Amino acid sequence: MKFFKILILAFIVTGLIAINAQEKITLRQAITIALNQNTSVIKSVNSLETSNAAVKNSYGNLLPSLSLSSGWNWQRVSNSKGATVVNYFGEAQTLGPTETDSRSYSVSLGGNVTLFDGLANISSINQSKNNLQSAQYDLEKLRQDVTLQTVNLFIIITNNEKILKFQEADLKFNQDMLNKVKEMFDLKMKANVDLYSQEYQTSNSQLSYLQAKNNYEKSKITLLNYLSKDILKDYVFEMDSSYLPGSVKNPDDLDALYNTALINRSDYRSSKLKLENSEYQLTIARGGYLPSLSGNYGFSTSATQPGDLFSRKVYSAGLSLSFPIFSRWSTDLATQTAKVQNKNTDEDLNALQRQIKSDLKNAVLDLQTATLQLEVTKAALKSALETWQIKRDSYTLGAATFIDQQQSYRDYVQATNNAIASESNYILKQFGLLSALGLLKTE
Repeated sequence: MKFFKILILAFIVTGLIAINAQEKITLRQAITIALNQNTSVIKSVNSLETSNAAVKNSYGNLLPSLSLSSGWNWQRVSNSKGATVVNYFGEAQTLGPTETDSRSYSVSLGGNVTLFDGLANISSINQSKNNLQSAQYDLEKLRQDVTLQTVNLFIIITNNEKILKFQEADLKFNQDMLNKVKEMFDLKMKANVDLYSQEYQTSNSQLSYLQAKNNYEKSKITLLNYLSKDILKDYVFEMDSSYLPGSVKNPDDLDALYNTALINRSDYRSSKLKLENSEYQLTIARGGYLPSLSGNYGFSTSATQPGDLFSRKVYSAGLSLSFPIFSRWSTDLATQTAKVQNKNTDEDLNALQRQIKSDLKNAVLDLQTATLQLEVTKAALKSALETWQIKRDSYTLGAATFIDQQQSYRDYVQATNNAIASESNYILKQFGLLSALGLLKTE
């Protein structure tokens, strides 16, 4: 007796350890993991540092530059044979071999500043600021796409898990039914056709269970790979009801939904900034037709001895005005290129507006269809369950054939699978509409 108590306790402890070894992942946690581990998101975050540096550099172009330089020079002049030279009085004079050393030291400080360049520097600042904001919007759109993909993979898991549990219950029911029919057949109460039919039904149920288990395990592998998790570890997945989306107000008012999307969709806001940047680029290109004005300033000193460096000081300042006369049509090319880019960017924005309308229309239609499918499948499931219960009782009383009972049960199984699929599809379409509106939460 004591041995059995110890054995039971060991089973309980083993079960508790197995449960605790499983790591639970909710939908919210899965989204957080995906946003932190996704390679594209990480690269986009890193790229923001470059965009920030570009803004700083654009402002720096307005400031004067300053550089410090110093130098040292040594020179030796050697004449080993001597030379004949004419002196001041026109007389020839012979000089002997000579060798002279000379050293010089210098320090200079100076720089320049752009005073006017056709407003190109101001446009460059606006461009870099827009590029930074556009990159942030693109990052947010990427995060929403990652969130939607994670939701999709997570819902597939929960859907497959529900189907697996139902198929497990279905297999147990058919196995019990098979044992019951065998007993009745042995007692000569049922014909062999009922036994063969139930054996066939049980085999199909077992096959459906194995397929459901395979689908469930594969869907877990897909999500775990997407989350960069170890697929060899054991995880349980739980739908976080607090993260499930609420209903969208006035889903039939497409104009209101379109206006909401234009306000909230990150890709549209990014495209507007890119159009604005193309206009700034046109301003920069046209600046090549205008004169430019720059200033320069400096200080320098030089000496043959380091101690005498600052005995002689030279200060300088100046202005430089440049008028473009002929640039070999390079400015024309830059201007024309900027105009074409502006037109193309505007066309991209118009195409995106049309795409947003299509996304919204499709999302609304999908959600409406999913809502109706959910209602229909729930009604069908209720009807199929009641029909099967009636046929089951009728078969027990001998008022219905075994085939009638089996057919009603198969209808009930199909109705259950349809109800599970429609419920998962309804949740996914809700998230799809939020994504089309730009309202999908990424936190």
